[in-house]
Amino acid sequence: MRLLLRLLLLFAIAVGLAVASRFNPGNVVFFYPPYRIDLSLNFFLLLLAVLFWLCFLLINALSITQKMPSRVAAYRREKREREGNRALRDSLKALFEGRFGHAEKAATRAGVSPDNTGLAALIGARAAHRMQQTARRDDWLNQVTEDSGLRTARLMTALELLVDDHQPERALAAVDELNASGTRHIHVLRLALKASHQARHWSEVLRLVRTLDKNNAMHPAASRRLRELAYDALLSDRSNDAESIRRVWAGVPIADRTTPLVAVRAAEAFGSRGLGDEARSIVERALAVEWDDRLIKAYRGVAAAEGSAALLAQIEHCEAWLMQRPTDPELALTLATLCLKQKLWGKAQRHLEHALSDASETETLRAIHLKLAQLHESLNQAEQASAHYRQCALAGLLDQGQPTARRLS
Repeated sequence: MRLLLRLLLLFAIAVGLAVASRFNPGNVVFFYPPYRIDLSLNFFLLLLAVLFWLCFLLINALSITQKMPSRVAAYRREKREREGNRALRDSLKALFEGRFGHAEKAATRAGVSPDNTGLAALIGARAAHRMQQTARRDDWLNQVTEDSGLRTARLMTALELLVDDHQPERALAAVDELNASGTRHIHVLRLALKASHQARHWSEVLRLVRTLDKNNAMHPAASRRLRELAYDALLSDRSNDAESIRRVWAGVPIADRTTPLVAVRAAEAFGSRGLGDEARSIVERALAVEWDDRLIKAYRGVAAAEGSAALLAQIEHCEAWLMQRPTDPELALTLATLCLKQKLWGKAQRHLEHALSDASETETLRAIHLKLAQLHESLNQAEQASAHYRQCALAGLLDQGQPTARRLS
């Protein structure tokens, strides 16, 4: 349809020119002695139009010829960009598919394009890391060092890969760089927490856990476990003196102080430094919130001195608890141990026998027989003491699963 319209238009123009030429009787004379050329005005106009068209074509050809090198360069550049973009897509696809060798090779091809060099290097670094090629991974990351636009991406990639490779010190250096640039989003905090955990920087672990908890960015169980590990490490540090332990404990939130594992470590730390009253108070407060056998064992381990008011108070506490938990063997064992220390032989024996009837765990049974042996030894009852020592040894062998124990039984 368009072709037909064009033909009709040309035909109309030709007809118009033919009709117009009939009413144009003018002539054009070119005189150069002794030559003279006479042309009709219509023919001269036609020649002028043809000459203009030829000049236009010549100038256009010269312009195209001059632009040819730049066009060839642009074509080659576009071709490289197309191939680089295709290689970049291939490298991403291979990385997500787990074909890390193919991803690294594609990243090398993609890096030919200047616009893709940085991103291709980050992909290559991830692929090399997955193949445990740490030297090549670092080489890839070094290629992005000068690219300011990808600085955060490079640091985040390096941080994640270093944490995965258990290189906490280098990972924390990347965290410091990110913090200096103002990048402190949730993912950075999570990775910083992992790096601090690996480096055993427990104070920093606690700070990061609290920050993530405020942003609801951490599962409560994981948060509790990390806080317990951090407090456990800080309270178990033997280089801390009594004042240092008090400062550490003062920094523990009230809610965490009653956690069984934290309270047990605190009681052990205070007790080993001669702060028995504080150790016992910690365990008593924790037991008031949550009953746990570990706390009862810790309470047994921080018994006060013989004949002291504190030891009598401990016995009273255990008797009150035993009324609420009459079938708890660990509690009965703890009360009997305190009575032994106070030389209340009859009461100690009664509670030990009570604990023996309720105990089912081998470790508890061994501890009960050992205390009964010590009790009979104190009463100069050698035969009964020997019997309980044998039972204690037998329980130990049973706990280790040795066939000798079965033969002895």
